[in-house]
Amino acid sequence: MKKIKSKYGKIKIISGKWKGTLLKIIKNKKNLRPTKNLIRETLFNWINPIIHNKNCLDCFAGSGILGIESVSRGAYKSILLEQDITIQKKIIQNIKQLKTKQIISIHTNTIKWLKKTKNKFDLIFIDPPFKKYILLNKTIQLIEKNNILSKNSWIYIETNIYSPKIFTPKSWKICKKKITGKVIYQLYNKIY
Repeated sequence: MKKIKSKYGKIKIISGKWKGTLLKIIKNKKNLRPTKNLIRETLFNWINPIIHNKNCLDCFAGSGILGIESVSRGAYKSILLEQDITIQKKIIQNIKQLKTKQIISIHTNTIKWLKKTKNKFDLIFIDPPFKKYILLNKTIQLIEKNNILSKNSWIYIETNIYSPKIFTPKSWKICKKKITGKVIYQLYNKIY
C-alpha cells in the first residue's frame, strides 16, 4: 500500500510551560521558514533574563514559533502577524491546541498594520522572508517612526548572509550577533 505524504510538518516548543509540545506547520510552503531549533535556543538564552511579562510582536509570524515560544517561557502576550491566510489558519489551530488567550494571530500585511497600530511592545521579532529584503528596512523604519517600542525594549532581527545592509536607528544598540550556516541573527536594545 502506498503511503500518503502529509502536507504538514511539526515543530517542537523547546522550553517553558509547553515544553515538548509539537505544533503542526505547513510543509513546502513558499516563504515559510521556521527559525531552526539551534538558533531559537540561542535567541531564547539571550532573552531569557528579560522575557518575563513582556508584550511581544512577531512581525512575520510564519509558523508562529517565536511568539508562541515567548509565551511558553513567560512573556505576557504575543501578537503574531501573518499575511498568508493558509499559514495564519494553521497558527490559529496551534493556538487553540495550546488553550491560551495570551497569543493573538492577526491576518494582515505587516507594513499596513505597523502604520496603524497604537500598541507598544517590549520585544519585537523581525524575520521576514529572506528574499523580501525591502520589508526588513521598511519594518525597522516604521517601528521607529511610529514609536511602537516601549522603554528598554528589545528587537530580534534574522536575515540571511546575502541580505543587504540593515539600517537601524542610532538608539538601537546591538547586544548580540551570531551567524549559523547562512543565517545572521542579532539582538538589539532600544536605548531612550
